[in-house]
Amino acid sequence: MAGELSGRRVAVLAADGVEQVELVRPREALTEAGARVDLVSLSKEPIQAMNGDIEPADRFDVDREVSEVSVDDYDALVVPGGTINPDHLRTNADAVGFVRDFVNRGGPVAAICHGPWILVEADVVRGRTLTSYPSIRTDIRNAGGTVVEEPVVTDQGVTTSRDPGDLDAFCERIVSEFAG
Repeated sequence: MAGELSGRRVAVLAADGVEQVELVRPREALTEAGARVDLVSLSKEPIQAMNGDIEPADRFDVDREVSEVSVDDYDALVVPGGTINPDHLRTNADAVGFVRDFVNRGGPVAAICHGPWILVEADVVRGRTLTSYPSIRTDIRNAGGTVVEEPVVTDQGVTTSRDPGDLDAFCERIVSEFAG
């Protein structure tokens, strides 16, 4: 339904190496639902998206630097995947702190594919059920989370999804969760 996110502000946290379709599709779904969406990154420099982790895709302008934002600036948070993107994010203290604060505040958070890596780094998966790309499932289990093989899972305000093939279900769920 158009307008269900009117007045809501959503941060999409991404860095170089983000899987382009996992950045673009959720951002479009949220915008179409009426949300104001900011691309937040490690610096103000444009980020390089990728297709399948190996083919350079488009570059995207960054709206805000993560070191300059607060959870109070946003109603919801999305972390797209790609292997390189969350690997950059989880080594940045400001990005990890932003995600940790968002989850601890109880704001809705969504991560797809390799995106849950930063949830692991932020130590917020313990006691939650998640799904993700297969290669990071051991990390989730080691951090105290339960992993299931489903297209999209929401547990305690955290929505996760496996890969680009699940984007329809992921986008539908995040719009619903962020409207709630």
